[in-house]
Amino acid sequence: MNAPTVNSRLPAVLYQPDGTRRVDYRAVIAVAWPLFVQFGVQAFLNVIDTWFVGRLGAGAVAGMNAVNFSSFTLLLLFGGSGIAVQTIVAQRYGEGRKARAGQAAWHGMYSGVIVAPLAVWVALTGGQLFSFFGLPADVVQSASDYWLPRMAGGGLVVVYFSLSNFFNGAGHTRISLMGAVVAAVSNVGLNWLLILHLGWGMYGAGLATSLAVIAGILFYAVIFFSRYFRREFATTRMWRPRLRALGAVFALGIPIGVHSMFDVGAFAAFQLMVGKLGEVPAAATQIAMILTSLGFLPVAGINFAAATLVGQSIGAGDKEWAKRVGSACIRLAFFYMMIWAVLFATIGGPLSSVFVTSGDPSAQAVIELSATLLLIAAGYQLFDALNLGTLGCLRGAGDVMVPTAALLVLAWCVFVPLSHILIFEEGQGWVDFLPQYGLGAKGGWIAALIHITLLGSFLYLRWRSGAWKKKEI
Repeated sequence: MNAPTVNSRLPAVLYQPDGTRRVDYRAVIAVAWPLFVQFGVQAFLNVIDTWFVGRLGAGAVAGMNAVNFSSFTLLLLFGGSGIAVQTIVAQRYGEGRKARAGQAAWHGMYSGVIVAPLAVWVALTGGQLFSFFGLPADVVQSASDYWLPRMAGGGLVVVYFSLSNFFNGAGHTRISLMGAVVAAVSNVGLNWLLILHLGWGMYGAGLATSLAVIAGILFYAVIFFSRYFRREFATTRMWRPRLRALGAVFALGIPIGVHSMFDVGAFAAFQLMVGKLGEVPAAATQIAMILTSLGFLPVAGINFAAATLVGQSIGAGDKEWAKRVGSACIRLAFFYMMIWAVLFATIGGPLSSVFVTSGDPSAQAVIELSATLLLIAAGYQLFDALNLGTLGCLRGAGDVMVPTAALLVLAWCVFVPLSHILIFEEGQGWVDFLPQYGLGAKGGWIAALIHITLLGSFLYLRWRSGAWKKKEI
């Protein structure tokens, strides 16, 4: 019997004696678990941030609700080029061209320098932005205080994304995790110092997060310039700017950033609508969002693992294997989010009670509403697993335009208008030409359930169709 042909650059593959191949789930998990934990750390950090802000009262939590997705929307738009680094690095790594992988990291960082002035300009517009949406004055003040220092660090976020995703794309996901832990630990300490000890309130919360990003960058830079990475990836020789390399980063990064902006921006609009209803609906929605992030952020780690494994497989010249290993990642995401669906449906109230103080007169109302919202959220967890898992696979293949177009249609032609229709009573909304059913925060979460169900189903069918195999980077 002839020995099976072995492609040593393929990730997560086990060759059988008869020449067949199967997915090595241990190897998949070896790549995925640091990213899974990394995004779990981010979810935990969101919980900690909300806990610290919660010490300032329900008004501050409502302000966090208004600003959280809004700031994240623009940071992801700016950071698309940093996320694109992962796909380019993974495919160059799969091809065996490691120096070009190092070059991609440099050009991701250059993109951060380019967008930094725009981020500072956006940071200065916070007050006008939140006043426009008709939020209560105290909520506008809290949101604006957080917005300024957080958005001013937008260029730093792109640099952080670029370095983190260089390590992700090359399969060194444990290094990416360690950098995230450094940033998270720094953020917790800075939150205590700036929010509670120095009394800087929401401004301190935003500043703490931006300073923590710098701590993460410094950690990654030390590793990036270490002897091993200088030798293997030419990290000190491939720094010279090249328009073609920068263009490749932006060509992939702009659709990724726009996709993220449309996605998170739709949820930002949803949260701003809920914020218009008052402190209790806004605080309950913020708590429910934080708890659901414990489900979807770790799966975002599987999303990034899928991009690495699919990208490396394509770089190694085997798109059929890319499909198999990507589908394995989708299955992992599905089973994980099934657990959270059960938890949200059964113990939403006790989970929500962690985020309110017993002395707050609104505490019980916030807990009861948050539990109801989590029950609705339980209904879309499995479709969100399809959404996130499949999106990572498609991104690893460089298939970003169709998912972005689908997201645009579903988010802004279905989710946002439907949220407006279901949330507001007549005369309460932003516009008057849509019907209004006045279901409050519950209506917005029903709209989210419909949106995520449709999006997850579409992306999964896109992956199954194999259309992504035609893409070249």
